[in-house]
Amino acid sequence: MSSFPISEIGRTGVRVGALGFGAAAIGNLYQSVSDDAAHATIAAAVATGITYVDTAPRYGQGLSERRIGAHLSQTAVLSSKVGRILTPITPPPPGTERHGFVDGDPFEEHFDYSYSGIMRSFEDSLKRLKRDRIDILLAHDLGRETHAGQHDYHLHTFLRGGLEAMQSLKAQGVIGAIGLGVNETAICDEIMAAADIDVILLAGRYTLLEQVPLDGFFDRCAAKGVSIIAAAPFNSGLLADGQHYNYAAPPADIVARVARLKAVCAVHGVPLAAAALQFPLAHPVVVSVLTGMNSPAQVETNAALFRHPIPPALWADLKAEGLLSDVAPVPEALDA
Repeated sequence: MSSFPISEIGRTGVRVGALGFGAAAIGNLYQSVSDDAAHATIAAAVATGITYVDTAPRYGQGLSERRIGAHLSQTAVLSSKVGRILTPITPPPPGTERHGFVDGDPFEEHFDYSYSGIMRSFEDSLKRLKRDRIDILLAHDLGRETHAGQHDYHLHTFLRGGLEAMQSLKAQGVIGAIGLGVNETAICDEIMAAADIDVILLAGRYTLLEQVPLDGFFDRCAAKGVSIIAAAPFNSGLLADGQHYNYAAPPADIVARVARLKAVCAVHGVPLAAAALQFPLAHPVVVSVLTGMNSPAQVETNAALFRHPIPPALWADLKAEGLLSDVAPVPEALDA
């Protein structure tokens, strides 16, 4: 049973916990994690009451999905992604980093948003996950920022084939909800204008550092009944004393802004990471905040941050300092 509030995605019947476990980290994102540590992390998340887990074929070239299939209860709510096909390769030397993942499984990834590509990706994921269905299936990394000159081709391929595959799988009952897993909002508007989807897993775009979706995007989601899973609330770790911002080294202006955010939080005795983790859920379209965890200690820390009391004056001061949008909804005090 979840220890965190539960919300339904649209009208799909799929229910996710307010705090979700992002499994890219146990796919060896940035650093190698042992099988035993990955197993212990999954067990700690379940013991803490986390019932929603997100993964993808990309994460460790299948490693994350394989570990989840070996160790996660079938009762957990699970999302995975399609849009990449994994093909076998000769195992690289130990310590090799590929696409940000260290010591991933011996496969290489290739984009494929076609009908057959989506079906193959889904079937391969089921085998790694040891499941006969997936609660939430997301088309992964569509968009101009990812594909540049190939954007139009991939979008056309998805709308003329891949989308139909996802809709068919949902109609068969082997998927509960369909949507997008992306890092940008423009592609979401393009897809929503062409098709009905249930959910968008939006990484890094609605955080204490960035609230661009308040420009009307979240309103458009609400009008279409599309729920938001706010992923990467720490912007790849920077808001939780990490070294990465949007998967890369942070520019100086962002480092300075984080220092200002941390200073305001310190005045109120609140860890910056607690404010960052709790902030996105105040918006009514956000049903879950999803963060990566690679150890039982990180699970324990995130659960504590999620529950850390935050006085309303903190949010007021962030707005007064110009560090938070004036129109951003903010969490209510836990004892309110």
